[in-house]
Amino acid sequence: MAELVQNSRPKVGVGVLVTSHRHPGCVVVGKRKGAAGSGTYALPGGHLEFGEEWADCASREVLEETGLKLKNVRFATVVNGIKLSENYHYITIFMQAEVDTSHREEPVNLEPEKCEGWDWYAWDNYPDHDQLFRPLQCCREEGYNPFPTNNR
Repeated sequence: MAELVQNSRPKVGVGVLVTSHRHPGCVVVGKRKGAAGSGTYALPGGHLEFGEEWADCASREVLEETGLKLKNVRFATVVNGIKLSENYHYITIFMQAEVDTSHREEPVNLEPEKCEGWDWYAWDNYPDHDQLFRPLQCCREEGYNPFPTNNR
């Protein structure tokens, strides 16, 4: 087990459940590389900056990472992701949004040093639990579903 950092505090991240009417029941997912959770699947997102609104962070991070502009950005859920063996503790705010199709409709990998690439994954047919980045594991463990049956 990694040595715990004394007097550490959790960090705050924002993950974004990006949806599109062209990909029903799917969200954008990429495989992380070169950072915490390398080799696991994650949503676009990143650190919440000081003074930044959650929706602004979601829009900024998704644009920086995938080139997608968003609309209807809204709160989805929040998780407390802890992995002490890696000195990992993040509060992750999940936002949900749709692709603004007046811009780009498909994700591109704008940060190849951080991600192997982006694709659409069906929420009901996701990679195995142990292949998911810790916040996404927590989100699924808690039963969050961005596509509730009454909205289909």
